[in-house]
Amino acid sequence: MVSVLAVVGAWFRRGILWMPLVLWGLARPAGAADFSSIVFYYGGAAPVSELSRFDVAVLEPDHDFVPPPRGQGRTRWLAYVSVGEVLASRPYFAQMPRQWLAGRNDTWQARIIDQSAPGWSDFFVSRVAAPLWKAGYQGFFLDTLDSYQLLGKDAAMLERQRQGLVRLIRALRRAYPQAMLILNRGFELLPDLHDQVDAVAFESLYRGWSQAQGKYVVVSETDRAWLLGQTQTVREYGLPVVAIDYCPPEDHVCARDTAQRIRAHGIIPYVGDGHLQTVDVDVLP
Repeated sequence: MVSVLAVVGAWFRRGILWMPLVLWGLARPAGAADFSSIVFYYGGAAPVSELSRFDVAVLEPDHDFVPPPRGQGRTRWLAYVSVGEVLASRPYFAQMPRQWLAGRNDTWQARIIDQSAPGWSDFFVSRVAAPLWKAGYQGFFLDTLDSYQLLGKDAAMLERQRQGLVRLIRALRRAYPQAMLILNRGFELLPDLHDQVDAVAFESLYRGWSQAQGKYVVVSETDRAWLLGQTQTVREYGLPVVAIDYCPPEDHVCARDTAQRIRAHGIIPYVGDGHLQTVDVDVLP
């Protein structure tokens, strides 16, 4: 007689991961939803008709976009939020105590936030997320989750930062149990947060954008292999995986071909320009 554990092990080796999750009772969060397409648009004057062709649309909220009423249409509208860094142009920057700013990311002209600072997670929920939820967004795309790693290599300090991020995202989930939460990377957070989030994204599986060099780049086989390894771990938690790649906005062939290569891995693709200022519907399945 074949044991349940033997069957489960075979499913994992074959990539059939959903039944083990049922057996082990790994609960999906209240905001979880299946989706097969996603778009990221950080420009102004959002092209709603194009964005509405995707299941999920992530927008930069500082451009005063007003999402359609919740429940209207199939698209779920998410706000981009930077967790690990803050720009001086953000409306809440002036309200942040200076001691919360622990370093700089000169590539993006941003300040790195001390995730272990007392009061930071409450501030994030009430001053950053709450206005966006009130404006009508249905969830949050949580970016810059690995910025704390720029602060140094002290293991104890890095763990304090990681634990701070865990507290913040748990607080966000408690405050908005119906919100859709997508992490940008944050792989090291998943042992603590896999049941709190709806999906995990990462950038540059095949083609990337180098802000420092100001140009599009081809991803190395080594970097791609590492990312695909992380993807397998995410799938073991039963979470959808999203890859955001980058092609010149006029090169629709590049966008379409890159999206197809990503989709062949069972990953949900989006391919945009380096600053996500345009929408390419050619990447839709």
